[in-house]
Amino acid sequence: MIDKLREKFHRLEYEYTLHAVDRSIEKRITRQEIEEAIANGETIEDYPTDKYGPSCLVFGRTRQGRPLHVQCTHPGRLKVKIITVYEPDVSEWIDFRTRRSR
Repeated sequence: MIDKLREKFHRLEYEYTLHAVDRSIEKRITRQEIEEAIANGETIEDYPTDKYGPSCLVFGRTRQGRPLHVQCTHPGRLKVKIITVYEPDVSEWIDFRTRRSR
């Protein structure tokens, strides 16, 4: 799935939800950083029954090494929709890939 997501992002076949726009502004995450995270990222969670349609969570790093999580729809859509984006909290994630149990 990550290869197909990369293809969509490379061809600029993606768009943001309003929530993703708000989060990227709030957290000062640029479009370039999101593209970099997808380009070298990995799918760490899959949500096939998400309420807005199948989606997944990608973990990747920017060129500067900033860790990012990007939740987006599966690449089968005409345009991939970025649902949310954030810098993962170390108190909630082990190595930014595995959720800590509570």
